[in-house]
Amino acid sequence: MTHTLPTLPYDYNALEPHYDEQTVRLHHDAHHKSYVDGLNNAESKLEEARKNGDFALIKHWERELAFHGSGHILHTLFWENMGPNAGGDASGEIGDQITKDFGSYEAFKKQFSAAAVAVEGSGWTILCWNCMFNKLEILQAEKHQNLTQWGVKPLLILDLWEHAYYLKYQNKRAAFVDAWWNIVNWNTVNDRFKKATK
Repeated sequence: MTHTLPTLPYDYNALEPHYDEQTVRLHHDAHHKSYVDGLNNAESKLEEARKNGDFALIKHWERELAFHGSGHILHTLFWENMGPNAGGDASGEIGDQITKDFGSYEAFKKQFSAAAVAVEGSGWTILCWNCMFNKLEILQAEKHQNLTQWGVKPLLILDLWEHAYYLKYQNKRAAFVDAWWNIVNWNTVNDRFKKATK
Protein backbone atom coordinates (compact mmCIF):
# COMPACT_ATOMS: atom_id res chain seq x y z
CA MET A 1 0.00 0.00 0.00
CA THR A 2 1.37 3.38 -1.00
CA HIS A 3 1.30 5.96 1.78
CA THR A 4 -0.17 9.37 1.00
CA LEU A 5 0.09 12.75 2.66
CA PRO A 6 -3.08 13.21 4.74
CA THR A 7 -5.13 16.33 4.18
CA LEU A 8 -5.06 18.80 7.05
CA PRO A 9 -8.27 18.65 9.12
CA TYR A 10 -8.53 22.47 8.93
CA ASP A 11 -7.46 25.32 6.66
CA TYR A 12 -3.80 26.38 6.58
CA ASN A 13 -4.64 29.63 8.39
CA ALA A 14 -7.05 28.09 10.92
CA LEU A 15 -4.51 28.00 13.76
CA GLU A 16 -3.59 31.70 13.53
CA PRO A 17 -2.29 33.62 15.41
CA HIS A 18 -0.69 30.85 17.45
CA TYR A 19 0.54 28.83 14.48
CA ASP A 20 1.05 30.84 11.32
CA GLU A 21 -0.24 29.89 7.89
CA GLN A 22 3.15 30.04 6.17
CA THR A 23 4.73 27.61 8.62
CA VAL A 24 1.75 25.24 8.57
CA ARG A 25 1.79 25.16 4.76
CA LEU A 26 5.56 24.56 4.53
CA HIS A 27 5.59 22.11 7.43
CA HIS A 28 2.74 20.02 6.03
CA ASP A 29 3.25 20.26 2.27
CA ALA A 30 7.04 20.00 2.21
CA HIS A 31 8.40 18.51 5.44
CA HIS A 32 5.65 16.00 6.17
CA LYS A 33 5.47 15.05 2.50
CA SER A 34 9.19 14.25 2.51
CA TYR A 35 8.58 11.63 5.21
CA VAL A 36 5.75 10.10 3.20
CA ASP A 37 7.97 9.96 0.11
CA GLY A 38 10.88 8.53 2.10
CA LEU A 39 8.65 5.87 3.67
CA ASN A 40 7.30 4.80 0.28
CA ASN A 41 10.83 4.64 -1.11
CA ALA A 42 12.12 2.57 1.82
CA GLU A 43 9.24 0.10 1.55
CA SER A 44 9.81 -0.17 -2.20
CA LYS A 45 13.53 -0.85 -1.74
CA LEU A 46 12.82 -3.49 0.92
CA GLU A 47 10.29 -5.18 -1.37
CA GLU A 48 12.90 -5.15 -4.13
CA ALA A 49 15.48 -6.67 -1.76
CA ARG A 50 13.07 -9.49 -0.84
CA LYS A 51 12.35 -10.25 -4.49
CA ASN A 52 16.04 -10.25 -5.44
CA GLY A 53 17.27 -11.89 -2.27
CA ASP A 54 19.87 -9.12 -2.01
CA PHE A 55 20.05 -7.71 1.51
CA ALA A 56 23.41 -5.95 1.22
CA LEU A 57 21.79 -2.58 2.08
CA ILE A 58 19.35 -3.92 4.67
CA LYS A 59 20.79 -1.79 7.50
CA HIS A 60 20.34 1.39 5.49
CA TRP A 61 16.79 0.69 4.32
CA GLU A 62 15.63 -0.51 7.75
CA ARG A 63 16.89 2.77 9.22
CA GLU A 64 15.13 4.72 6.47
CA LEU A 65 11.94 2.77 7.20
CA ALA A 66 12.11 3.63 10.91
CA PHE A 67 13.03 7.28 10.33
CA HIS A 68 10.47 8.11 7.66
CA GLY A 69 7.76 5.85 9.07
CA SER A 70 8.06 7.45 12.51
CA GLY A 71 8.12 10.92 10.97
CA HIS A 72 4.96 10.22 8.99
CA ILE A 73 3.08 8.76 11.97
CA LEU A 74 4.06 11.50 14.41
CA HIS A 75 3.29 14.31 11.96
CA THR A 76 -0.14 12.82 11.23
CA LEU A 77 -0.92 12.66 14.95
CA PHE A 78 0.51 16.16 15.46
CA TRP A 79 -1.82 17.76 12.89
CA GLU A 80 -4.82 15.91 14.32
CA ASN A 81 -4.25 17.03 17.92
CA MET A 82 -4.52 20.73 17.07
CA GLY A 83 -7.50 22.73 15.99
CA PRO A 84 -9.09 26.16 15.81
CA ASN A 85 -11.15 27.26 18.81
CA ALA A 86 -9.35 24.69 20.93
CA GLY A 87 -7.01 24.92 23.90
CA GLY A 88 -7.96 25.23 27.54
CA ASP A 89 -7.47 22.65 30.25
CA ALA A 90 -7.81 18.94 29.59
CA SER A 91 -11.24 17.62 30.49
CA GLY A 92 -13.16 14.36 30.39
CA GLU A 93 -11.40 11.05 30.93
CA ILE A 94 -7.98 12.34 29.87
CA GLY A 95 -8.32 15.24 32.31
CA ASP A 96 -9.09 12.83 35.14
CA GLN A 97 -6.15 10.58 34.23
CA ILE A 98 -3.78 13.55 33.99
CA THR A 99 -4.77 14.61 37.51
CA LYS A 100 -4.31 11.05 38.77
CA ASP A 101 -0.87 10.52 37.19
CA PHE A 102 0.63 14.03 37.49
CA GLY A 103 -1.15 15.44 40.55
CA SER A 104 -2.88 18.25 38.67
CA TYR A 105 -3.34 19.62 35.19
CA GLU A 106 -0.99 22.51 35.98
CA ALA A 107 1.74 20.11 37.13
CA PHE A 108 1.31 18.10 33.92
CA LYS A 109 1.43 21.23 31.75
CA LYS A 110 4.58 22.49 33.47
CA GLN A 111 6.33 19.11 33.06
CA PHE A 112 5.26 18.75 29.41
CA SER A 113 6.34 22.32 28.59
CA ALA A 114 9.69 21.89 30.36
CA ALA A 115 10.30 18.64 28.48
CA ALA A 116 9.38 20.34 25.20
CA VAL A 117 11.70 23.29 25.73
CA ALA A 118 14.57 21.05 26.87
CA VAL A 119 14.41 18.32 24.21
CA GLU A 120 17.79 18.26 22.51
CA GLY A 121 18.21 19.09 18.85
CA SER A 122 15.34 18.12 16.61
CA GLY A 123 12.80 16.20 18.56
CA TRP A 124 9.32 15.72 19.92
CA THR A 125 7.53 15.68 23.25
CA ILE A 126 4.82 13.08 23.59
CA LEU A 127 2.11 12.37 26.16
CA CYS A 128 1.44 8.67 25.87
CA TRP A 129 -0.42 5.85 27.55
CA ASN A 130 1.86 3.09 28.82
CA CYS A 131 -0.16 -0.13 28.60
CA MET A 132 2.37 -2.06 30.72
CA PHE A 133 2.29 0.43 33.61
CA ASN A 134 -1.34 1.57 33.16
CA LYS A 135 -0.37 5.21 33.42
CA LEU A 136 0.37 8.30 31.38
CA GLU A 137 3.99 9.16 30.59
CA ILE A 138 5.66 12.20 29.04
CA LEU A 139 8.51 11.20 26.73
CA GLN A 140 11.09 13.16 24.78
CA ALA A 141 12.08 11.77 21.38
CA GLU A 142 15.31 13.43 20.34
CA LYS A 143 15.40 11.38 17.17
CA HIS A 144 11.88 10.26 16.45
CA GLN A 145 12.86 6.69 15.60
CA ASN A 146 14.59 6.37 19.00
CA LEU A 147 13.90 7.00 22.68
CA THR A 148 10.52 5.37 22.98
CA GLN A 149 9.04 2.87 25.39
CA TRP A 150 7.77 -0.22 23.61
CA GLY A 151 4.01 -0.54 23.62
CA VAL A 152 3.11 3.05 24.47
CA LYS A 153 0.23 4.74 22.65
CA PRO A 154 0.91 8.38 21.64
CA LEU A 155 -1.92 10.69 22.69
CA LEU A 156 -0.61 14.26 22.45
CA ILE A 157 2.35 15.11 20.24
CA LEU A 158 4.35 18.32 19.92
CA ASP A 159 6.85 18.71 17.08
CA LEU A 160 9.95 20.62 18.18
CA TRP A 161 12.08 20.36 15.07
CA GLU A 162 13.01 23.91 14.11
CA HIS A 163 11.01 23.67 10.89
CA ALA A 164 7.89 23.42 13.06
CA TYR A 165 8.17 26.94 14.44
CA TYR A 166 11.21 28.85 13.15
CA LEU A 167 9.50 31.18 10.65
CA LYS A 168 7.33 32.83 13.31
CA TYR A 169 9.14 32.12 16.57
CA GLN A 170 12.75 31.93 15.32
CA ASN A 171 14.84 30.53 18.19
CA LYS A 172 12.18 31.24 20.84
CA ARG A 173 11.06 27.67 21.36
CA ALA A 174 9.48 28.41 24.74
CA ALA A 175 7.22 31.04 23.14
CA PHE A 176 6.07 28.47 20.57
CA VAL A 177 5.32 25.94 23.31
CA ASP A 178 3.31 28.53 25.27
CA ALA A 179 1.30 29.48 22.18
CA TRP A 180 0.71 25.85 21.20
CA TRP A 181 -1.37 25.16 24.30
CA ASN A 182 -4.02 27.49 22.82
CA ILE A 183 -4.65 25.11 19.90
CA VAL A 184 -4.50 21.70 21.60
CA ASN A 185 -7.55 19.68 20.58
CA TRP A 186 -8.40 17.79 23.77
CA ASN A 187 -11.33 16.06 22.04
CA THR A 188 -8.88 14.19 19.83
CA VAL A 189 -6.66 13.39 22.82
CA ASN A 190 -9.69 12.03 24.68
CA ASP A 191 -10.66 9.85 21.71
CA ARG A 192 -7.14 8.42 21.51
CA PHE A 193 -7.08 7.82 25.25
CA LYS A 194 -10.37 5.88 25.16
CA LYS A 195 -9.05 3.65 22.36
CA ALA A 196 -5.69 3.15 24.08
CA THR A 197 -7.26 2.05 27.35
CA LYS A 198 -9.86 -0.38 25.93
